[in-house]
Amino acid sequence: MLSGRAQDLSRNLYSPAMRYFLAVAEAGSIRAASRELNVASSAVNRQVLWLEEALGLQLFDRVGRRLRLSQAGELLLAHIRRTYSDFEGTVAELDALKGLRRGTVSIASVESVAEKLLPAVISGFRRRYPGIHVNVSISSSQEAARKVEAAEADVGFTFDPPDTSALTIAFHHDLVIGALMRPDHPLAEARGLSLVDCLKYPVALPAEGLSLRTRIDVVRRSIPGASRTYVEANSLRLMRALAREEQVIGFQTRIGCEEEIANGTLIFKPLTDKPLQADRLCVVTSSLRALALAPGMFFDHAVFALRDQLPALDAI
Repeated sequence: MLSGRAQDLSRNLYSPAMRYFLAVAEAGSIRAASRELNVASSAVNRQVLWLEEALGLQLFDRVGRRLRLSQAGELLLAHIRRTYSDFEGTVAELDALKGLRRGTVSIASVESVAEKLLPAVISGFRRRYPGIHVNVSISSSQEAARKVEAAEADVGFTFDPPDTSALTIAFHHDLVIGALMRPDHPLAEARGLSLVDCLKYPVALPAEGLSLRTRIDVVRRSIPGASRTYVEANSLRLMRALAREEQVIGFQTRIGCEEEIANGTLIFKPLTDKPLQADRLCVVTSSLRALALAPGMFFDHAVFALRDQLPALDAI
């Protein structure tokens, strides 16, 4: 028999004759089926007789007080069971979709992803599921990973997350770190640019604790006297603004500075130092708990969108 919700819907979507026939076939008698259906025996009997007349076939053999399915009845019963099974699966899917009219998705993201990439992902998701509440917090890479691990966020967009069994890296994409500068900067035409070349000029460094800074420091420690810093900040947007205003070099991946690169306000020069070749953008979830319906649908949407958008970003 159908589950409670599917049974309720079937009363409106399927004819009484089909439902009553199914009840009689499973109960073995009109009287038992009427008790199951909470319908008068005469009403059940009328519907079964009407169905036999409509089909021009006898569906039951009367054996004493019990009814036994005929060959035609067996075929019809198999059809109805298949139909109801498909219907119950459809009801479950419809209920799942209805659930997506409500719910909350909590996202932890680094600043660069939140500039352009994440807004496009969220906008695409909300076009499909406008009733879902999306909560976004912007933080460092370490903090974004911590929020997911601590169940303060469902999905995290971060760089180089810690290697821990509490996190699942569900998607990753490696990006080169580059130098951002104005088109009239002395290094704008340079080829094969390295960090040591950049440090001959005033630079804006990411603050300690940012994944960019961790990778840059690996190279800086090997450069004698590499301490020339114009400013240090935990905001990539601020560093890009400084690069636009003055002859200052900033450092980041292409994510977050797409518009400045496209309109020529800033140029992006990939750095040749090996530790700066693969800053790993990751989408992380908790390995300790399953995603609820709405966060799970957002995650699937986000991964699909990133796989579509990131190759184009690499080509900038």
